[in-house]
Order: sequence, then C-alpha cells, then structure tokens
Amino acid sequence: MSSVLRPAASGQDPLMSAIYRPISSHLAITPPVSVVIPAMNEAENLPYVFKTLPAWIHEVVLVDGNSTDNTVEVARELWPGVKVVEQQGKGKGDALITGFEACSGDIIVMVDADGSADGHEIVSYVSALVSGADFAKGSRFANGGGTDDMTFIRKLGNWALCTIVNRKFGARYTDLCYGYNAFWRHCLDKIDLDCTGFEIETLINIRVVKAGLKVQEIPSHEYLRIHGTSNLRAVRDGIRVLKVILKERSNRRALRRRSHSTMIDTLDPKRDPQLDQQLNQQLDQQLDPQLNSVRGEVS
Repeated sequence: MSSVLRPAASGQDPLMSAIYRPISSHLAITPPVSVVIPAMNEAENLPYVFKTLPAWIHEVVLVDGNSTDNTVEVARELWPGVKVVEQQGKGKGDALITGFEACSGDIIVMVDADGSADGHEIVSYVSALVSGADFAKGSRFANGGGTDDMTFIRKLGNWALCTIVNRKFGARYTDLCYGYNAFWRHCLDKIDLDCTGFEIETLINIRVVKAGLKVQEIPSHEYLRIHGTSNLRAVRDGIRVLKVILKERSNRRALRRRSHSTMIDTLDPKRDPQLDQQLNQQLDQQLDPQLNSVRGEVS
C-alpha cells in the first residue's frame, strides 16, 4: 500500500450506524469504533494490550510490519475477529496510514502495541468525539495525565517542539509527540498524510489545526514498555519532528505567496514584471524573520 492516505470513503452501511453500543451505564453510542494497532515483533506485549480493549469496539485492525515472531498468531488468538493487514512499506507512519485505509468504523483510535497505552481510556476519547470534538488528542501533561517512560531530555524536547507548534500554528497543545489519539473518519478527508516515520503524530497534530478541526485533549497515562526495546531515538526522531514543523511552516508561507500572487493577477492582469519582483521581495522580508525565529528557538 502507498504511504499517502487516500480520501475516506463517504458511504457507510446504514444498518451499522443504527446499532447502539452500550459503553457504560450512562453512555451508549451508534458510531462503530475501529482501533488501529501497528505492530512489529510485539507478540509478548499484545496480551497486555488486548486485555484492556473494551468489548464494545467494532473492530481491531492490526498492521503487521513483517514480524519475525508470532505477532499475528497471538493477535488472532486473543481477538478472533481481528483484521490483520500486512504492511508493505516501512515505518510507523506508513503502518498507521495502511491501518486507516483498512478501517470501516466511523471513529478511529490509534493505539501502540508495546503495552504503554491503557485501552480503558478509549471511552474518554470516544466520549469527547460524540460530544462534539473532531479530534481527541491524548496528553500526558494535561491535568490527570502522566508518564512513566520519559527521560528529562525527552520531556524537554517535547516541550520545546510543542511550544513552537503552539506559537507558529495557533494550537493549544500540552503534549505533541504522543501517539494515543482518536478522530472521526471524515477528518481524513481534510488532512493529507504523507510521511512514514514517528513524526506522523506531529504531522497529524499540525494539519488538524491547519484544517480548523475542533480538538479536545484527553488526559492519558503512558506506561513503560513491557517487553522488548523501543525503536524511538530521541535525537534522531526529534530532528525529524523539527523538519516536519519547518516544512509545514514553509508550506504555509508558500500558500500565502500563491494567494497574494493570485490576488494581483485578478486586480491587474497586465501588471509590470518589475512590480512582481518588488512585491515578492517585500513578502520575503515579512516572512523570512518568522521562519528564522522558528530555527532560532530550537538551536
């Protein structure tokens, strides 16, 4: 499958959407919920992941990243109806995009396969969505959240990157690099996903804001990975996240340029080319200091 997400399918089975799914004694929902779990050699951790998943979810989509252990067999034993999708590319971003394409639910929840996420929290994400949010974003630093798995350096890096995104894109996040999120499937029609690594979480967070979608943070607790070693590398992945931020900022800048140029074309189809050059130089002078300030904040 491609690492570029195609628009979500618009049609849904009307019978599926008419089924009420009891979540608690006070809450029942009609939208089917899909849980996407990207996994590679996580057979030992899957029992801890699956045992916390609520029984009322519509489907579990396991994206297998060419595991050499019995990840797929364990998943099928734990959740007989699991939908297993073989990942053709590489990277967490590619796995999530592959999983999103395979989902049939109206609500999509992203869950890691290392046992660090508590499936019991899914009800909080779903409650936020059915109450009006478009995107429910997990936060380890919102009131009630927490983490057992972040060093001081990672916390500092996450704070710095989060601050940059908030300032440059008008967001109000308390946590940036966290992959426990949920959203309505129709959000995929409004954001393009085109990266393959861990930085996809940051890309989603930025493009959700740029698309004007309603975001609600959900306090979440991150636990230690139970078995195995994480593929996360703080410096390497931090640089990749920073590159995404700068690229998205540059794209925003380019869009302003095109809008400005289109406006001039409309007002004066026979404009002087020298005037074009002067206007572009003025626009550069206005926007370049903003991009330089982004680089300066993380240097």
